[in-house]
Amino acid sequence: MTKLSVNINKIATLRNARGHNRPDLLQAARDCERFGAQGITVHPRPDERHIRYQDVRDLKAVVTTELNVEGNPTPDFLDLVREVRPEQVTLVPDAPDAITSNAGWDTVKHQIFLIGVVQELKALGCRVSIFLDPNPEMVKAAVATGTDRIELYTEDYARLYPTDPAAALAPYRAAAILAQQLGLGLNAGHDLDLDNLAYLKQNLPGLEEVSIGHALVCDALYLGLENTIQLYRRQLA
Repeated sequence: MTKLSVNINKIATLRNARGHNRPDLLQAARDCERFGAQGITVHPRPDERHIRYQDVRDLKAVVTTELNVEGNPTPDFLDLVREVRPEQVTLVPDAPDAITSNAGWDTVKHQIFLIGVVQELKALGCRVSIFLDPNPEMVKAAVATGTDRIELYTEDYARLYPTDPAAALAPYRAAAILAQQLGLGLNAGHDLDLDNLAYLKQNLPGLEEVSIGHALVCDALYLGLENTIQLYRRQLA
């Protein structure tokens, strides 16, 4: 079964717009789980423009499914992870000023750095996933880092899906098959929505988890959060 982890960054963005606690981020996380989310994902960034570091600490105490903390393993981020020890850490090589994640790791160039980070995180009891483009060389090199999983960056898939689903999926399917052969677990995320999710799920072997935030929160404005989470779960059935 492919699990749905709901990324609540956009809920934090809405809260931060007014400087108070509306919507209540912790209650939103509880509600997402109550409505069927099988995990909660957050991606704190250095400027704390959405998820704040304190949010991560607070969420660890209330999330009952699985907390997935994404981010670039800077010293501050690693200090936070050492303190919180989430169930999963997803390493993402985004720049501090990036609007959103826009590329996977070069696991050849940064292999030695990633080996050290992965070893430490696994020693803390965290499952580790590395954010990757669907590039066979990057998948192969990820094995040497010791990571448990990779997360395929699906922006290209989402962009190409409306015109040619098969072509859009092809490099991701090849990467997924290779990951299985190499013993890597498989996650996916970025720009997945109610239109393209089922096709990805049906054709990507070994897909264990997707993390979805922006599209899901946008859909919830019209459909309601409970209904929206259930609709996304059905795409993964």
